[in-house]
Order: sequence, then structure tokens, then C-alpha cells
Amino acid sequence: MRIDYPPAIQRLIAQLKSLPGLGPRSAERLMLWLLQKSDERIPLLSSTLLEVGDRIQPCADCGFFIESGSDCLLCHDPRRQRQQLCVVEQAADVLRMERSGAFQGLYHVLGGRLSPLDNVTPEDLRMESLVTRVRDLHTEEVILALGSDVEGEATASYIADLLRPAGIAITRLAQGMPAGGGLDHVDELTLYQALHGRRKMG
Repeated sequence: MRIDYPPAIQRLIAQLKSLPGLGPRSAERLMLWLLQKSDERIPLLSSTLLEVGDRIQPCADCGFFIESGSDCLLCHDPRRQRQQLCVVEQAADVLRMERSGAFQGLYHVLGGRLSPLDNVTPEDLRMESLVTRVRDLHTEEVILALGSDVEGEATASYIADLLRPAGIAITRLAQGMPAGGGLDHVDELTLYQALHGRRKMG
């Protein structure tokens, strides 16, 4: 007779496995860690997850996370350059841009990228609200901070076509050689992009 975990634990492992980046072994290790001090860890984790589900929502304007009833710190910051709008795929990308300290404008989170194979179409993303914000904010430049893979390129091209009638500057993040890297560690696509994105010195 084959012995397995009780059904409740099997359901927990199945839920943990469904999280991105967790395989069967990682899910099992996490389950064991939770059960080691279940009287402390499980209630705290459970209440925190419920609190996040109840209180956190996307900002209606930019799409970054806010607590319900609170103003978005990014959209309501008077120091931000309101004529620049940086388009990113996910809310986590906003923090990556912010931590660089290089951008002082506003953001627009799409909520994903176009992917016909996964049935993600423009209607599934925040495209319509992007067009509305560009118009209402009198945006002068839209910066596309999207991935350089096939889906990212397709999404960038779609947005460029969508916003072209507005007559504004549409730019893309520079791509190419990483800082501190040599040619021996660069793939062909990165080298191709670096050559085509080269700039004058001096």
C-alpha cells in the first residue's frame, strides 16, 4: 500500500506548486517549514494573505499597488514630470525603475504583454486606459520599458502604432552591452542590439 501525505497537506502542496517559481520539491519543503511551527506560522501567514486580499488593489490610473482608500504616492507626487509616461509590463517593474533613480515621470502598468499563444490580446491589457492617459496628461513622451523578447517587441510595436496618431515621442529603453561586461559574455542578439544602438562619444 502506497503511503502519501494526508489530503489536506496534498491540497496545500498543490496550491504552493501553482505559485510561479515553485516546483514539487520546493512546494514540499515550504509545506514542511510551515508545519514545523504551525501554531505560529500558519495563522500569521493566513491573516497576512487575507489582509493583502482585502486591502491591496491596483491604482485606477497607473496600475501600481495601493491600499484601498489611499491615494497613489506616484500619481499624486507633485515633483513628478507629468509629461513623461513610462510603460511597464508588471507592477514590480515600477519598483525596478524607481530603485534605479533614473526616471522621475509617471508610470503605466499594462498588466502583462501580448502573447497570442497564451491568448493574451490587447483587450486583456490596460491599452485603452493608456491612450486615455496620454491624451488627458498631455504627454510629450512615452517610454516603453518592456522586455526585449518576442512578446515584448510585439507589445512595443502595437503600442507605438496605437499612439502614433497622437504625434508624441515614443521611445524604447536602450538595449545592448551590460555595464562591466565584455564581448566574451554577450550573446549574438545583445551584440546586434548594441551595434545598432551605438552612440557618439565626446
